[in-house]
Amino acid sequence: MKKASKIPISKIQRASKLVQTGAKVGVNYLKYYGNKIVNTEEEAREQLNKSNAEDIYDSLKDLKGSPLKVAQMLSMDKSVLPRAYVEKFSLAQFSVPPLSEALVLKTFKKSFGKFPSEIYEEFDVKAYNAASIGQVHKATKEGKELAVKIQYPGVADSIKSDLALLKPFVIRMFNMKGKMSDDYFFEVQDKLLEETDYILEVEQSIEIADACKNIPNLTFPNYYKDLSSKQIITMDWMHGIHLSEFTTINEDQEKGNALGQALWDFYMFQIHNLKKVHADPHPGNFLISKDAKLIALDFGCMKTIPLDFYNPYFVLARKETLSDKKLFEEKMYELEILLATDSKEELKFFSALFHEMLTIFTQPFHVETFDFSSEEFFGQISEFGERFSKSTELRSYNASRGSKHFIYMNRTFFGLYNLMFDLKAKDIKINNFLTL
Repeated sequence: MKKASKIPISKIQRASKLVQTGAKVGVNYLKYYGNKIVNTEEEAREQLNKSNAEDIYDSLKDLKGSPLKVAQMLSMDKSVLPRAYVEKFSLAQFSVPPLSEALVLKTFKKSFGKFPSEIYEEFDVKAYNAASIGQVHKATKEGKELAVKIQYPGVADSIKSDLALLKPFVIRMFNMKGKMSDDYFFEVQDKLLEETDYILEVEQSIEIADACKNIPNLTFPNYYKDLSSKQIITMDWMHGIHLSEFTTINEDQEKGNALGQALWDFYMFQIHNLKKVHADPHPGNFLISKDAKLIALDFGCMKTIPLDFYNPYFVLARKETLSDKKLFEEKMYELEILLATDSKEELKFFSALFHEMLTIFTQPFHVETFDFSSEEFFGQISEFGERFSKSTELRSYNASRGSKHFIYMNRTFFGLYNLMFDLKAKDIKINNFLTL
């Protein structure tokens, strides 16, 4: 994989890169109109999506930072984007071109005030893996194997300007209008700024690891404050394989079930007991050890759940609420899904839309145990997403609705459901966290 010897840092450099990408996308559309003449609409559209996904991702992986993080977030919701985008953007989870060795040393010295050789006994300048905001290196000190995460240069400083450049594209893509679109962008911006504060991440990591230490089959690395800084994190090197790799080779259903239960308990315990959650549940943040323990990593993206959102959110998930029209509408207004400014047509449309969606998505919460390997359950989710992604009626209305807290809560559940399905986890005790 080609290494990055430099990253565009200035606003002009980053804007120019995105403009160049827009030009490539424009050319792809011209080719698409030509392809429609000799191929079917479906074939031409598939080629368009593939070309656009490749060109956009190639640009984002060079920029790194918030544009790549947004791509990663979108790839987790497989019902929103066409498959070509999901497949390409998912590479942002743990397969990004790393920094060159020279840039690694320069970045480390600028951030920590010393070269790695002055701190660790051994330090491998070649990255073990690279993601959207930083990359990981192996090191040793006092006989301990360590993982050292180094943040890419300029990432934190470019977040606000990057999101300003991305905002028009995302608004068009999701048909967002009005003040709420600003609320959503500020929510994402604030979270991304938090993710670039590695001192905060170390504190959050230690807090969550301590709170969740009694959950069976779950483990965490130790974090070292004295070997960390605002752009550097040092933690234990954890031996294991990525969850996504494990799911391709695992043939032991009991292991899949035990890991699924640990993953589910981990999330339910955080959400219900701590009122905060690890809102980045993608495969790159979980390893599976040789003794089949789930290893949780990367606590940069933690979402605090305010009670005025938590209460109506989980009341709305109850089966009884879905069958009570008055209570259902009351909670929909509380969560800003239905708005006082809605027309009768909008009220009818979005009430029906969210009632159907919640009837599907909340199924696990209506039973004592749930089978997350169910093809039928995930088929319903996929069919619903595909049907409404093509809805002309939905595109005609203002899609900016729902509390800003939905962004990371929905991201959490989409990601969690997908991981549970990948594990083919069965007989999962939904309320097991109450006994922990």
